[in-house]
Amino acid sequence: MIQPHGGKLVDRVLRGAALTDALERAKSLPRIVLDAESVSDVENMAKGVYSPLEGFLGKADFRNVLNQSRLSNDLPWTVPIVLDAARDEADRYKVGGEIVLANESGDPVALFTLREVYDYDREEMARKVFATGDQAHPGVAKVMAMKDVLLAGPVDLLRESPTPFDRYKLSPKETRVLFKEKGWRTVVGFQTRNTPHNGHEYLQKAALTFTDGIFINPVIGRKKKGDFKDEVILASYEELIRHYYLKERAVMAILQMEMRYAGPREAIHHAILRKNFGCTHIIIGRDHAGVGKYYAPFAAQDIFEEFPDLGIVPLFFRAFYYCKKCRSVVNEKICPHPSADQVQYSGTKIRDMLVKGEIPPPELMRPEVAKVIMDFKEPFND
Repeated sequence: MIQPHGGKLVDRVLRGAALTDALERAKSLPRIVLDAESVSDVENMAKGVYSPLEGFLGKADFRNVLNQSRLSNDLPWTVPIVLDAARDEADRYKVGGEIVLANESGDPVALFTLREVYDYDREEMARKVFATGDQAHPGVAKVMAMKDVLLAGPVDLLRESPTPFDRYKLSPKETRVLFKEKGWRTVVGFQTRNTPHNGHEYLQKAALTFTDGIFINPVIGRKKKGDFKDEVILASYEELIRHYYLKERAVMAILQMEMRYAGPREAIHHAILRKNFGCTHIIIGRDHAGVGKYYAPFAAQDIFEEFPDLGIVPLFFRAFYYCKKCRSVVNEKICPHPSADQVQYSGTKIRDMLVKGEIPPPELMRPEVAKVIMDFKEPFND
């Protein structure tokens, strides 16, 4: 099976006596309350999703990620995973000491050992990660709202915070066991933040033709206004898999993580995480992890040329559409017919139809999937 990123799957989940001792210490330690997205980052580090990270980035790694898209040991890493704090708050913490990280309900989530406190430039971070300083970009807006300094150090997970989607969760350790039990030597990962239309199904099945199994891995967490709600994405994929996939060839589990909309950099990030889950391949389509007009349509594919040592094989899909003459989903390599015969897969068009209560035509979306979406009174984030 493919090795995790960096060669070792991180496991910083406390158990047994170590957990009991940590919970006792936590009663008298200072506390930082995290938002849901940072809680997800902590859990992902502790459970190996973010291997080789064991905690929030220190200054050397942070600077290298911004400038080189690599950790200071030269391992590819493109999205900084950091914890911000107000300067007066950080002054109260002792470097080398422990801090409790709690969720918004006040429940302890992890112990954080503070190794470093350092300054950073928000505007520089935004421009280097997102290739823009425009605060209309949701990722830039979030960075510009961050606090004064960054805190670095490893985390040890005390307990996971419950979510409505826990039954869809699998850790990298679990997916690797599952893929092995299924006899899958090659696994293709599919990243998604949307409900599936027939174009998505075409990508998945085209890739599955050349691999042993497909790992459908929706991102569940904070998204921008107008994106589909998490529960809608999961319900629609369950319906698609139920009717149109072989059970022995498809697995769906969630990736609890916010979308950052970092385009090319986030495409590499997504590939690394799927590698940790045990995927040997990942599908990268048009405008992967993009938003608005900030990135060229295939920038998220071109960036892979900079990472020959990534350790997971990207499968690139460029143009695909429904051809009225071919009567199937095709791409520009196999369809000879003119654009007049092409029906493009426009997420905006499909979304507008659903908002109006119209069922998209069957060449765009499976009727079963459309019905599931339309059964939700409010399927979109507001």
